Amino acid sequence: MNFGNIDWPLIGEATIDTLLMTGFSLLFTVIIGLPLGIILFLTSPRQMLSNAPVYQVLSFIVNVLRSVPFLILLIVMIPLTRVLAGTSLGVEGAIPPLVASAAPFFARLVENVLRELDPGVSEACRAMGANSRQTVLLALLPEAMTGIVAAVIVTAIALVGYSAMSGVIGGGGLGDLALRFGYQRYQTDVMIVTVVILVIMVQLLQVFGDRLVARLNRK
Repeated sequence: MNFGNIDWPLIGEATIDTLLMTGFSLLFTVIIGLPLGIILFLTSPRQMLSNAPVYQVLSFIVNVLRSVPFLILLIVMIPLTRVLAGTSLGVEGAIPPLVASAAPFFARLVENVLRELDPGVSEACRAMGANSRQTVLLALLPEAMTGIVAAVIVTAIALVGYSAMSGVIGGGGLGDLALRFGYQRYQTDVMIVTVVILVIMVQLLQVFGDRLVARLNRK
């Protein structure tokens, strides 16, 4: 191993690509997964908008997407990814499957966070004449904010790992670099560097998340 011969500018570019994949995927995951998690909670049994058919259909879709291994989802979604992103390669091509895999996961986390709230919060809102939208926006979400932020951090960490796996189909980023240079060309030093960078990313996300959650808890 000779770390002096590593193409550091290429490592830097791959790191930026991984950050872009994770960041944009997390953004779309929250945009899709948060409302989906709220709907799952509201339509579940004994909730304000309890609706068994809607809940069962949404729950089935979420469970199916969560059960499909990410590498298989990457391959299966290639035609759809080309339609949505215009390509199945690079950062743009990795985002749709990343979102399709992470959004159901995040939605379940949001649903579970809302389930853990004191039922008295919803009952008090209904007693004061609040409708479902007001109850969610003014009571449930503020009460659940700490748990939702923690769920975002957990999802972000999962997306870092998923983004690395996207390198298998040319998704770019550190995973692609590790596959092309570390595995196919037997450059162990490149493999080690990419792994270390991914570990640092995860550690920074966890530390940032823990501090943010602690600050919200104090409030």
